[in-house]
Amino acid sequence: MVTVPVFNLNGERVGEVELPSIFSTEIRPDIIRRTYLSQLTARIQPQGRDPLAGLRTSAESWGAGHGVSRVPRVKGRGYPAASRAARAVMTVGGAKTTAPRSWKVVLERVNRKERRLAILSAIAATGKRDLVQARHRVNLDSVPLVVTDDLESVAKTSGLYSLLVKLGLGEELERAKRRFRKIRAGRGKMRGRVRQRARGPLIVYLHEGSPVAKAARNIPGVDAVALRNISVMHLAPGGIPGRLTIWTEGAIRSLEEVMGIA
Repeated sequence: MVTVPVFNLNGERVGEVELPSIFSTEIRPDIIRRTYLSQLTARIQPQGRDPLAGLRTSAESWGAGHGVSRVPRVKGRGYPAASRAARAVMTVGGAKTTAPRSWKVVLERVNRKERRLAILSAIAATGKRDLVQARHRVNLDSVPLVVTDDLESVAKTSGLYSLLVKLGLGEELERAKRRFRKIRAGRGKMRGRVRQRARGPLIVYLHEGSPVAKAARNIPGVDAVALRNISVMHLAPGGIPGRLTIWTEGAIRSLEEVMGIA
């Protein structure tokens, strides 16, 4: 039996709670990574090109003997597009040899039992101190962190931020803040990816619609998710297990029931 301390909103230890048997699940980084990629590809919207793009023209090659290259040229004379090279892949507005196709299958499917094992394994990884400290700048005596159910009623971002600092996560929050302020180097700035977001603590609460979900939105790196909506995307960002997770006491006690183990 493994127990971890329970903290109140002042960061004070007020009791202990026994960790469910899920935290003794074998950690499978390979299954976690595969499930993460499967859920990541499920977000990709299929997109492609018109199969006739660049081919809607009367262009036809003149052949040899005209002193010009034999690329297809628009028919006619007396207007700007006449005799202009078209249709070929190296011409302006021409066809593309390997254009994206909307029927390409980008979704990587994963078996139901594998997906379930990945979630259980990712949950177990949140209870491994060495894995958590490899991802985050924290020095904790025990993981995961468990807070009383009063955490769900925290509605102010300032209140939640002060609680995280009292729990010893101040340096981790500063790391996420610095990463968010940094401008990405490269082409991604032109494509809506100006900043990279560091992943900090994850808050798991029991009841959907709790105010803490809104309170966590404006803290860089902090995510909050209801227990029934938890996934590998939350527990192992990037497919790497060991995310620092803060559980409410009710979520810990209901974990096996929600996961269908009890």
